[in-house]
Amino acid sequence: MITAVRHLGPNWYASVMGTAVLTTAGLGLPVHLPGLRTACAAAWALALALLLLLLAARALHWRHHRDQARAHLLDPAVAPFYGCLAMALLAVGAGAVTAGPALIGTTAAVALDAVLFTAGTVTGLTAAVAVPYLMAVRHRVAVEQATPVWLLPLVAPMVSAATGPLLVPHLPPGQPRETLLLACVALFGLSLLATLLMLPLVFARTLGGPLPVVLAPTLFLVLGPLGQSTTAVGKFADAAPGVLPRYASGFAVFAVLYGVPVTGFALLWLCLAVAHVVRARRHGMGFAMTWWAFTFPVGTCVTGAEALARHTGLVAFDGLALALYGLLLAGWLAAAAGTVRGLLRGELLRAPRPAPVAPRPVTARTTSGAVR
Repeated sequence: MITAVRHLGPNWYASVMGTAVLTTAGLGLPVHLPGLRTACAAAWALALALLLLLLAARALHWRHHRDQARAHLLDPAVAPFYGCLAMALLAVGAGAVTAGPALIGTTAAVALDAVLFTAGTVTGLTAAVAVPYLMAVRHRVAVEQATPVWLLPLVAPMVSAATGPLLVPHLPPGQPRETLLLACVALFGLSLLATLLMLPLVFARTLGGPLPVVLAPTLFLVLGPLGQSTTAVGKFADAAPGVLPRYASGFAVFAVLYGVPVTGFALLWLCLAVAHVVRARRHGMGFAMTWWAFTFPVGTCVTGAEALARHTGLVAFDGLALALYGLLLAGWLAAAAGTVRGLLRGELLRAPRPAPVAPRPVTARTTSGAVR
């Protein structure tokens, strides 16, 4: 077991995120299919089991393979995945409040979410500061090497912003509720502005040429901050009437005026990402853990569409949520099947090959030395 976890990186937490989002997205769907709540509860139980297993395995990794763990932190292709740890904690915590009461009782579910939300938020804020710092002073990456993976530590506080309002009704009225809700709004702003700084680099990189085929699925990661921010503003509008009644109408308006255009851009990016993945598949893209990017980011778009459906009453957003949930299920089945096959074959816990990076563009010069 100790040898098996030597190359177990933080990217494995993406499987927890992708499984947990099946629950939160599924329970918000506008249809009530027989067995849906049971299936969502089962997905949450699986996500919780995976989280506990991975936390134990990563603890062994740090204890017995500290040199490899430090190498992960100093690897610009791996370090951003530490944001996945925070998001895994937060996603399972959100599932505890929505699906957990049926399995473990309301009191235990709320207590579990409180612990996971606190741990996930602290971890996410740490990653949001530490990873960009390491990239600047230790990794020394070039701007033209930007990939959507760079967004991961910056999105984690947005997941806190979207999941924190679930705990608001369980706090005492007054200052505790107001403090948590406004703290979530602050986390929303922190993550949104940081993401807006990073997105132009990612978009410019895609215009400079397609990513290596193994990284093509990571284009779906851009959907994460888009869908999660739309979900967050919807949650703010849901909670505001009972917590900040003076601003309730403002939150409701903002949920629509922000969420609709951002969802429009998310759909544009989804089409772009699908096109790149189809191309990569034709060029020999096989399974890799990057396929888990097909799950959680799409799930955030599902919850974002569900929020817009609540606040606009439009059937179109209900239909969008259902269509995206179908895409989420397909992505989860593909990623889960590939992961199980890889584990059975012993392929996923081997030493990874060096991650491909984009070469720096060569500037053409004339014989006199002038730049063309």
